[in-house]
Amino acid sequence: MNIYQIYKMAVKSILGGKVRAFLTMLGVIIGVAAVISSVAFAQGSTKSVTDSLQEMGTNMLQVMIVGRNSSRDVDYDEIREFAAENNDVIDAIAPQITSSVTIKYRDKNMSTSLIGTSPDYEDVRNVHITSGRYILPYDVDYYQKVVLMGTAVVNELFDGQNPINQKVKINGQEFTVVGILEQRAGGQVSSDDDQVIIPVTVGQRLLKTSTIRNFSVHVTSSKVVDDAMNRLDEFLFSVYGDKDMYRVINQEKMISTLQKVTSSMSAILGGIAAISLIVGGIGIMNIMLVSVTERTREIGIRKAIGAKKRDILAQFLFEALMITGIGGIIGVITGLSVIKFVIGGLGIVPEAYSVTWTILSFSISLAIGVLFGLIPAYKAANLNPIEALRFE
Repeated sequence: MNIYQIYKMAVKSILGGKVRAFLTMLGVIIGVAAVISSVAFAQGSTKSVTDSLQEMGTNMLQVMIVGRNSSRDVDYDEIREFAAENNDVIDAIAPQITSSVTIKYRDKNMSTSLIGTSPDYEDVRNVHITSGRYILPYDVDYYQKVVLMGTAVVNELFDGQNPINQKVKINGQEFTVVGILEQRAGGQVSSDDDQVIIPVTVGQRLLKTSTIRNFSVHVTSSKVVDDAMNRLDEFLFSVYGDKDMYRVINQEKMISTLQKVTSSMSAILGGIAAISLIVGGIGIMNIMLVSVTERTREIGIRKAIGAKKRDILAQFLFEALMITGIGGIIGVITGLSVIKFVIGGLGIVPEAYSVTWTILSFSISLAIGVLFGLIPAYKAANLNPIEALRFE
């Protein structure tokens, strides 16, 4: 029996039980789609974070004060003085005080994220404005209650009006809107556009805290990152006397670590999703075993007229491969559609397509067809023709 004949018989058998064939494929379809979409979600999430980090460049250091039992804190003036003394390796330092606040304009109000920082934040963190002006040194030194607003906040409170020079209240205190931040996430709530920025000194008063726990440090060149890290470490150790009180994080290493974590997460998510492929394979084996039982008499007749053991084996194995192959193709299309129209279409995370995982998941579906199709195929091939002809 040639390949074409085997193919025709397999197609005839599958078309003879379309509903059963589809239900058999379903496990494979779900498994392949789950592998592709879950890996895409993990990679898209990482791409979003990585792109944000890379926008700021690799010559960036982040200082985090993690200890809470120190008898003193490093303040903005100290860190600014340190930057001036080490301007051969450090361009600028931007402190950040963060909190969730309530902002109100007339009868509208919303909760948003607040950042208290300095004028250097614009260049250090690559956060610019589209209209108005940025925070000035004057605002920081003289405690001016001015605010920069993200587009999500503008859209929510001002409904198409120009917010520049308008008065808003943040946690009950009145501020003047002086600038609108550049849109970064489509103006969506709970994104980078859902934030307001005020002078760091005003932020300390508003939030009733003198502690600044985060500083972004822009280094003059990626070549001097290690030197800048060492100087920062010496400075912070002189303040706290304990290396466990602070962290100096190299952004380039952070990106590298993040990418390694993502690779591991993608493998784990892909592995978990692949379990449904195994379940689908078991389903295929069970259905094929039932099919062998139902077609026992047919197998007996074919053997009686000269069909060889390898012909019967090839027929049933080919059927299993066709079912998993078609299921794999539908699964790939479904998975790519989920990425395009759900993950990317709804803006959950950026679209990320992995050719490797797409090919791998489809290949696994074919391998499962062979693996779980072997047992039914061998059972069919080993039937005694006389007993098969007697089967009712």
